[in-house]
Amino acid sequence: MTLAARDTRLRELMDDPDCDLARLHTTLRRFSMVNRLVSGWGAVYRSRVAPHLRRLGRPARVLDLGCGGGDVVARLAALARREGLVAEWVGVDPDERALAVARRYAGPGIRFEATDSAALRAAGERFDLVISNHVLHHLDEAAFAAFRDDSLALVEGGPRGLVLHGDIARGRAAYGLYAVGITPLAPGSFLRTDGLRSIRRSFTAPELADALGPGWRVEQPAPFRVLAVAEGRDA
Repeated sequence: MTLAARDTRLRELMDDPDCDLARLHTTLRRFSMVNRLVSGWGAVYRSRVAPHLRRLGRPARVLDLGCGGGDVVARLAALARREGLVAEWVGVDPDERALAVARRYAGPGIRFEATDSAALRAAGERFDLVISNHVLHHLDEAAFAAFRDDSLALVEGGPRGLVLHGDIARGRAAYGLYAVGITPLAPGSFLRTDGLRSIRRSFTAPELADALGPGWRVEQPAPFRVLAVAEGRDA
């Protein structure tokens, strides 16, 4: 096994429509703890999300594409609410199995829908902030390009719109530390197998910058993390 290049032949167990539903739901529920520990969204909230919402000076619309179990959008909504930042938070995922877990976070200001970026774009939806967590490494080349372009089309033009896609930075240290650190949370879930496959499928920062192309920046907001950043484009 080598981490010198992305291994896009690997498929994560939870992406199988016939995977064990109980193990899938356990995995999605435990993501809330895993993401708090390793996803870096606390730092991204402080450096990117909160300042953007404040600059708007009005209630915002925020979209989480491929929200999975819903924990990331729910966490960001809670952080914003504590600061008095008013927003509508929308988590979307085409997989109803994931939404069955995500909807435990639904409430005032937070809702979840079974849809995807292409359908929202076709419907003419617009948001002030579009985010995703651990989506990019799942996508093949064509799906990656469509997701990238859809996410930009879904935000308001110019500095009123911001896109943030967070993911894993592939590397030996990330792989080794995750293999050991996930052990207590792994039983009854796909967390260990799929997490290691995710790392092997993920981008390095230079690779992600090349894949995204002009108009995007790639930052590293936390150890073993990459963050794709783009502002809305005027029509």
